[in-house]
Amino acid sequence: MKEEIAQVTIYLPIKDLWKAMASDLRHVVPKVLPDIVTEVELLEGDGGYGSMLLFKFCPDIPKVRYQLEKIVEYDESVYQIALEILEGGHLDHGFSSYTTVFKLTQVSELETLINIKVLYETKPEHNHIPGDTIKATFRYINSLEKYLLNNED
Repeated sequence: MKEEIAQVTIYLPIKDLWKAMASDLRHVVPKVLPDIVTEVELLEGDGGYGSMLLFKFCPDIPKVRYQLEKIVEYDESVYQIALEILEGGHLDHGFSSYTTVFKLTQVSELETLINIKVLYETKPEHNHIPGDTIKATFRYINSLEKYLLNNED
């Protein structure tokens, strides 16, 4: 299993970020990435550990219609969530396994550090460029921060 790790600091309180990334994930993602995700359907579970989520992509996204993910880790006490792709998405683009782990740590009242770990395996014929794996995750986090800052109540 290969691994890529990164960190990013977000200027939001940890509880607000956790709510958006974990408990409200399926409602927030289509609002944060409207040009990529049309809907996130909860297929199984309550949105926590073991839940199955179906991410439906926009019709103009090339060669990707959906991505089925399972929440394989969900620990609110340490603000950690991990999602494993079971079908579609990255698995249709050279990966044989793909799991993203997010661990949130409070830096200050209004700052949160996100530790990101992507665990993956590539198919033998796939020529993977290190660093590419995490690009989509950074786009999501940057879009999430902008969305949450612009939609504060």
